[in-house]
Amino acid sequence: MRGAGSTYNDIIDRDIDAKVERTKGRPLASGRVRVGTAKFFLAAQCLAGLAVLLCFNRFTIFLGCASLAVVGLYPFMKRISSWPQAVLGAAFAWGALVGWSAAFGSLAPAPFLLYLGAVFWTVGYDTIYAVQDIEDDAIVGIGSTARLFGGHIRLGVGCLYALSVICVMAALLAAGARGLAHGGLVLFALHLGWQAIRIDPGNGALALRLFRSNRDAGLILFAALAAEIVLKR
Repeated sequence: MRGAGSTYNDIIDRDIDAKVERTKGRPLASGRVRVGTAKFFLAAQCLAGLAVLLCFNRFTIFLGCASLAVVGLYPFMKRISSWPQAVLGAAFAWGALVGWSAAFGSLAPAPFLLYLGAVFWTVGYDTIYAVQDIEDDAIVGIGSTARLFGGHIRLGVGCLYALSVICVMAALLAAGARGLAHGGLVLFALHLGWQAIRIDPGNGALALRLFRSNRDAGLILFAALAAEIVLKR
């Protein structure tokens, strides 16, 4: 479904992508792939996702389908708002809810808090990603948090990352997580802080490297949680 969301976004944004230096080489924007072919690929991805979703309980199936409303809204937000990253975060983080509901058939404070933490994290790292397109976005006339924060982008991303860490900490406490998980959260927080300090609004190449480093940040937190589970067993 992550791939389906990207395909859908590229279909909707193909005309805008053609005007932005970083994205003009994308398959649809460059004309290498036809829109009809992309729609067929999108349908195939959605059917694969549906096949997985139908393996879960009824509550999870409903919850998974509800995510489509957020995904459908995302591509249009950059045209009317400076906060498209917030809608992206709401879509990307949905797995925090679905994972819990698939295991328990309901929701609780822990997954909601984890969801909020992941939303703030996504808005933060996608703001860094949007640094690459600040000039082109201004020309085309689309909004982003990178443009909104301007010279205060380090502070803006830092605040978003701080909110993410606070929410994830609250989620861990609500779920009864112990030492290893919290140790991983500390390392996760340090990694995010390092990113925020290094942001340079005029350096797109650095922004891309910082954005990609979130793979490491996520792996740190995941490894700590997985280690705690293994030791408990």
